[in-house]
Amino acid sequence: MKDPRIQTLAKNLINYSIRLQKGEKVLIENFGLQKELVIALVKEAYEAGGYPFVSLKDHQVDRALMMGGSEEQYHMIADFEAEVMKKMDAYIGLRSGNNINELADVPDEKMKLQGQTVGQKVHREIRVPKTRWVVLRYPTSSMAQLAKMSTEQFEDFYFDVCNLDYSKMDKAMDPLVELMNKTDKVRLTGEGTDLTFSIKDIPAIKCSGQMNIPDGEVYTAPVRDSVNGQITYNTSSPYNGFTFENVQLTFKSGKIIEATANDTERINKIFDTDEGARFVGEFAIGVNPYILHPMQDILFDEKIDGSFHFTPGQAYDDAYNGNKSNIHWDMVMIQRPEYGGGEIYFDDVLIRKDGRFVLPELEALNSENLK
Repeated sequence: MKDPRIQTLAKNLINYSIRLQKGEKVLIENFGLQKELVIALVKEAYEAGGYPFVSLKDHQVDRALMMGGSEEQYHMIADFEAEVMKKMDAYIGLRSGNNINELADVPDEKMKLQGQTVGQKVHREIRVPKTRWVVLRYPTSSMAQLAKMSTEQFEDFYFDVCNLDYSKMDKAMDPLVELMNKTDKVRLTGEGTDLTFSIKDIPAIKCSGQMNIPDGEVYTAPVRDSVNGQITYNTSSPYNGFTFENVQLTFKSGKIIEATANDTERINKIFDTDEGARFVGEFAIGVNPYILHPMQDILFDEKIDGSFHFTPGQAYDDAYNGNKSNIHWDMVMIQRPEYGGGEIYFDDVLIRKDGRFVLPELEALNSENLK
């Protein structure tokens, strides 16, 4: 029997996330060949009067292309995919796979090449600024393993998270956006963490199901040179096929001047990718009530209830602080009591303690009020 929750998810993605209109074209790109949701999306796109286009990809095939690909070829791949993307009004990126480390042995220079060609020309120059887009995962046994759940338990969790009433969350985020837009100084504290920076005059953007599923964050960016202090991330953080743990960063005048981890040499090579890699492009507060623990999948982990992420690398255009980089690395710290607690202060006023908002106007974002 088909799972009716798949059709509900497809309906929400087409009608709420990308708001597909009659006559519009949507590219449905699936890494991992999960046909059930792709088929449901195609049907819902037709129901909305749109024109669905489908691209089916595979991580193992992508690895083979990257291992042998030349710079000349990747510029051609970027041109090819850019021509397709230019013709689309909307995009749905569906990701799934059986091995989180499928790209672990791809050389750094090959990963960098893909980011500088396909990533830049297709994603940053066309998809993000010129289409309505949403990306999501699809539940697999490997994701259940990472979440330390049975397959059935993880599927139930997945659909609770992805079929949440995001329109309710959207309204609850408005007071936080308003407060962030009036804030200058931010201070973050916790175990191994005491960090200060300014967000003055940089817009706060709410994420409530329009671009990511699952969703649940409000983001901005620090003034580029304002970050000072130390942060110790208490979640694992996969990047380019390697899982980093015990990441600790020290900042001075906005720049990472010291970085340590379970592979300190490797993490410093990433931060040496370009000048902007050692500066921060995003600060975001996570509020999804169903996501409580990390599972080494950033689409989930960056939305964890009671968390924030502090992101070295490229800033988003709609919360731009001037930082440019070929990396954008969301790393997460959870401040709920079982993870050591912590506080967020805006202009020396406590707004969240141990993962719970304490100001009356923000209490609608506490987990019991979003479910």
